[in-house]
Parts: sequence; structure tokens; C-alpha cells
Amino acid sequence: MTLEVKGIQYTYGKYLVLDGIDLPIVEGEVIGILGPNGCGKTTLLKNLNKNLSPQGGCILLDGVDLEEMAKKDIAKKVAVVPQTNEIHFAFTVRDIVAMGRMPFQSMMGGQSSEDERIVDEAIHRTGLERYADRHISTMSGGERQRVIIARAIAQTPETLLMDEPTLHLDISMQFDALDLVSRLSKEMGMTVVIVSHDLPMVARYCDRIVMLHDHKVHAIGRPEEVLTVENMRAVFNVDAELLLDEKTGKHTVMLHGSLNRYRCVKDGT
Repeated sequence: MTLEVKGIQYTYGKYLVLDGIDLPIVEGEVIGILGPNGCGKTTLLKNLNKNLSPQGGCILLDGVDLEEMAKKDIAKKVAVVPQTNEIHFAFTVRDIVAMGRMPFQSMMGGQSSEDERIVDEAIHRTGLERYADRHISTMSGGERQRVIIARAIAQTPETLLMDEPTLHLDISMQFDALDLVSRLSKEMGMTVVIVSHDLPMVARYCDRIVMLHDHKVHAIGRPEEVLTVENMRAVFNVDAELLLDEKTGKHTVMLHGSLNRYRCVKDGT
């Protein structure tokens, strides 16, 4: 599957949020959309599954403009893990995961044996077998996040969109969630798009990074090409450097502090 962003623009009223964004998304990669608050990351993600529609440019899914496709057809190829996972109804884990099969069902058809098999497989892949009949309202934030990922996997997507997937998780669960997604991407050949402002996590897990700044693409490439000292200063206003963690063999970002602290010292405040 190919997903390509071509020159999209998006505004909220008079406020320009995305300004001519070009982005080819490579099949099977884990790509991070990185940038500070308010730069347009979530807006870009919502355009990628037609939750929003660009005012300029287009997004092509297998060469077809998303605006020409029904939402149900898009959902058969693109799944979303949203920023929040609050569910206040008494659904079981299996109920939630089974919702991932809705794009493939008719209004009156109900679940087929194939749907049930796919739901069971998604529960197994995400290690939720012993929680299958538990009400999701009784689970921790990290456990709920795993259920929402399982629901997305049950859509059998070719692309998974994730909006700040570790935002409300403790440190251990952040690693667990992204380890799971990274493994599933490799096992299923699934493309993963992660929106985040977490520099170390994006450096560790993403094959390629898109850095947004002032509503445009500031840099795009491998972590070592994008997460330079100069780019992190310009976009995040931090003194930071990209390092190779000898223990894990993966990239990480060492954050030394805000550049504002240097200005305060220089100004004598």
C-alpha cells in the first residue's frame, strides 16, 4: 500500500496549520511525525484518514485521492490509535477488539467466523488472552492502550496511525506499547505513523522522522539526519544531542535543558 501527502494545506478559520506539506510514506516503515505543540502534527494525522479534509493539495491512498473514497473503504486499510483511550461503557476487551471488524460488516450481518478468528488473533498478538472477558473500565491506562492497539490490529490495516501513543502512560508502559507496535510492524509488514513530541522515544523506534516547524516540513530523513543539534535547537528550543545507546544499540536523545536557561544566565536573570 502507498500513502502519499502532496502539498496539503489546512486552516482553522484564518489560522494556517499546515502549509504545503509533502510526505511520501514508505510501506513497512515506522515513521515519526515530530514537532512542538501547535505545529500541526495531529491535524496532519487526521487528514491521513479523512477525519479532516485538506483545503489544498491531496492525500493519495494507492494512487486514489482520499476525498474520492468512502470512510468505510479507508478504514479497511488505515487504522487509528487515538490520543485518549477513555471508554466509559461496560464493554469487555473482546467487545472493544471486535469493533475493529465493523468496516467489513454489513448493517445487519453481524460477525462472521472469519471476523471471530481475526479478533482472536488480534487478542493473541497483543497478549490479552487472560483479559478477554474483563471490562475495559476496570483496566489501567497501559492495559487499555493495549486493547485499543488490538482493536486497530483487528481492522487488518496496512497502515496504523498513532497520535501521542505514550502520552498518558508511565515510563515502563511507554516502552511496552512501542515495543509491541514495533514488533507487530515487523511481523505484519504494517506501516506505522507515530505523532509525538517525545524526542528520545521517536529516536529509538522510528526508521524515519518528519520534523514539523512553523506548519511546514523542517527536516525529513533517518534519525541521525533529522535529530541534529541545530534542528533540535531551532524546532524545540532545547540543547540536546543524538547518541547511540551502547546497551541497546538504538538511538536516544540526551536532553541537556532549555535554551532559555542560557539566555537567562547571559541576561543576568
